[in-house]
Amino acid sequence: MASSSQASGQARQASQAVPNLAFRGLRGQRSPGEFAAAVRKAAREIGEQVSCDARYIGRVEAGEIRCPNYAYERVFLHMFHGLTLADLGFTARERVRGGRSRVPEPAHPFCPFDIDSDIDEESDVLRRAFMTSGTTTVAAASLGLGLGLVPNQRRVGEAEVNAVEEAVRRIRLLDDRHGADGLYRRAAQPLRAAYALLDEGTAARRSTADRLHAGAGELAISVGWLAHDSGRVDDARSHYAEALATARVAGDGALEAHAFCNTSFLARDAGRYREAVRSAQAGQRAAGRLASPRLLSLLALREAGGWAGLGDRSACEKSLARAHTYFDRGAADADPEWMSFFAEPELEALQAQCWSALGEWSRAARHAHRAAALQDRRFTRNLALYRAELALDLARAGSPAEAAQAGHQVLDLLEEVKSSRIQSMLTDTARVLLSQRRAGGVGAFLDRHGDVVRRV
Repeated sequence: MASSSQASGQARQASQAVPNLAFRGLRGQRSPGEFAAAVRKAAREIGEQVSCDARYIGRVEAGEIRCPNYAYERVFLHMFHGLTLADLGFTARERVRGGRSRVPEPAHPFCPFDIDSDIDEESDVLRRAFMTSGTTTVAAASLGLGLGLVPNQRRVGEAEVNAVEEAVRRIRLLDDRHGADGLYRRAAQPLRAAYALLDEGTAARRSTADRLHAGAGELAISVGWLAHDSGRVDDARSHYAEALATARVAGDGALEAHAFCNTSFLARDAGRYREAVRSAQAGQRAAGRLASPRLLSLLALREAGGWAGLGDRSACEKSLARAHTYFDRGAADADPEWMSFFAEPELEALQAQCWSALGEWSRAARHAHRAAALQDRRFTRNLALYRAELALDLARAGSPAEAAQAGHQVLDLLEEVKSSRIQSMLTDTARVLLSQRRAGGVGAFLDRHGDVVRRV
């Protein structure tokens, strides 16, 4: 049960809420669920990631959410072009935050405390989760549980589950912008808190327990990806295994497919190509119960990457063809939220990786070039990754000047992105180009890259 102070706070918040009639009017005759589906569709159109459902729409219309977070703001302004947040019935962000001015950029741009400058009333719990250190109990407190966590007596409700789900979204958003290296250690804190809830808490309803399992599993995958991208292979493998176990316990096919998808990717990067194939195939079996062709497309691409690593061109091409068939069926409402990154640029990039593994570097470079050209610049980390792939493929294909030019573009982006994976690819590019220093622009790239490496 909530404490008296918590209960009074909730009652005070409810009494202050003013129904958002303007937003309710925009929904028209659509049900909250139908309107939520329209919001998710609009988000996909602009490459944004939101997890909108009827419950969220209800909270907005009830006035509980006075100002949407930045992701929802972009989606709503896209849906209702020409209207302002005020026209939609929302309160200015500065008033919601009590007049607090925007937090200045810190000296180190990759620290998760940057979330202070891009967070609203829905995300305050997560901010505390990132900023709190110490034991699992203290981390759990940072997700709103208080310090007196008592096994088998703590009731898990909407606030706790919402905090876990919001943690997943914020980690993904920060990774899209800045890469994994500055995030991994801090992201482990909300992960410990989420599993403390699973181990020590009791959900009031089955639906709440299911959401908590799914949220904790997705959080484990997100933290695993940060470990993966920052070169911590063993840590990543452990987190993915934890997510898979959570999926199996909860009977969650979507979470299981996601865990296998990332496990396959990690295995391929670690040179365990047979495991990459088997994991991708297992993921496809789990995803077969879902209505998401795009998820099946991504898993087929993961399988193709494993076959390419094994040097099996025929099997790789069959998997790529299957991936295209699924991809061409388009997006669907059943597509998992975490797949917001998977659009045409990623399709091209994963094909580039396959052809590179098969030694067809010119073909790989063509796909990598298309990936970089199509990528939305807001996804800074992926743009840097695609250009790093392009630079390496061009260097191996015997196009040193073009490789150096792409390498410079990656170095420009490394002012914003910290990713050991990308830095490793750039180091490989420099190694290939060493013997061609006199080619146009290569010497300047090698010198600049060397300076960056010495500063790290």
